[in-house]
Amino acid sequence: MASASTNAFEMAQQQFDHVADMLHLDPQVREILRWPLREFSFRIPVRMDDGSMRVFQGYRVQHNDARGPSKGGIRFHPSETIDTVRALATWMTWKCAVVDLPLGGGKGGVILDSATLSISEKERLVRGYVQQIWKNIGPRNDVPAPDVGTTPQMMGWMMDEYSKLVGHFTPGVITGKPVGGGGSLGRTEATGYGVIYTVREAMKHLNLNPAECTAAVQGFGNVAQYAAIGFVEMLKGKVICVSYWDREDRVSYTVSKTDGVDPHYLMSITDQYGSIDKNKAKAAGYIIEDADAWLGKDVDVLIPAALEGQITAETVKRVSPQVKILAEGANGPTTPEADEVLKQRGVFVIPDFLCNAGGVTVSYFESVQNDMNFYWTKNEVLEKLDSKMTIAFQGVLDMAQREKAYMRDAAYMVAIARVVKAMELRGWI
Repeated sequence: MASASTNAFEMAQQQFDHVADMLHLDPQVREILRWPLREFSFRIPVRMDDGSMRVFQGYRVQHNDARGPSKGGIRFHPSETIDTVRALATWMTWKCAVVDLPLGGGKGGVILDSATLSISEKERLVRGYVQQIWKNIGPRNDVPAPDVGTTPQMMGWMMDEYSKLVGHFTPGVITGKPVGGGGSLGRTEATGYGVIYTVREAMKHLNLNPAECTAAVQGFGNVAQYAAIGFVEMLKGKVICVSYWDREDRVSYTVSKTDGVDPHYLMSITDQYGSIDKNKAKAAGYIIEDADAWLGKDVDVLIPAALEGQITAETVKRVSPQVKILAEGANGPTTPEADEVLKQRGVFVIPDFLCNAGGVTVSYFESVQNDMNFYWTKNEVLEKLDSKMTIAFQGVLDMAQREKAYMRDAAYMVAIARVVKAMELRGWI
């Protein structure tokens, strides 16, 4: 989660306020957009395998649905807070708008480490989550999805529970479901590949040869894995390190190889939570370094793809002068103070809610396929994703060049304008 000194929601509001000032946004409109429209806090009692009862704290936040149903993942994390959920819901509003999806922003969370539960306990927990919130979600008002600590299988259970409660099969209530259970092909790769589509466009803009570029990746969960694969296979570049959270040692490490890591090999020795078997990595010639080693690597592209609040006023000092592109695979990895340093250095930042919008885009495609009851091939999904991400990137770049604005500010300008326009058209303001 965000570092102790970084409140994610205050950061999201600070970013919004900065651009609202630039846009001279009406104070009343600003007040609507600074805060979520609806918040739900609830307790989830779960019968554990040993017969005992545990009660978990759950949240669901719907930030803004002017452009369509709220959309956003459900995160299971021991450090989850209502402010983290608020921030992620807010960023989801801007993310959906910047990629021009007819959706609003939402997010959910439960305070726990899902790795500590058995499979049957996880199933009872996620069904319990739906039982608490089912009247406030649905294909036309709020569509959850997986996030940190949750999986496609959990989404399948949630969809099943919702369908039971409403009395009819409703695959569109949840996205990120397993393929064969209403899920979409291409969803697993979507966020990581989307990161690489935007990196490719940034390299074109900066006249960089992708095959001559190197990257360092923070994290080795789903997003980081496919970003690494995409960088190597699509761009023909070299990923020299990834970082990961070691569940045995309870600390993070950086796994590096100067001649480039093999993402597929690392995936083969990684558990479902992104924890790499460091002994097998060492045996294969990888070097194990400290948690923040990825940050100081002499690379062309930095891809933070873990959690928010990672690049701060302090840690940004470790970023190599060689870095030309910062591609935010994670949500909110860079604090406003660090942004100022990156601006001064001339680092080209692809902001999170543009860079990592591939996941929600394919989630939207999944909803469309659920509605049609007709499913596309993987190539069709990824081609549509590439097109959507490329158009979105160019729209933000055009705004940045026209307004002489930082890329994050330009992305906010595009997104806020679209949300405000929808609010106007609906008569909200």
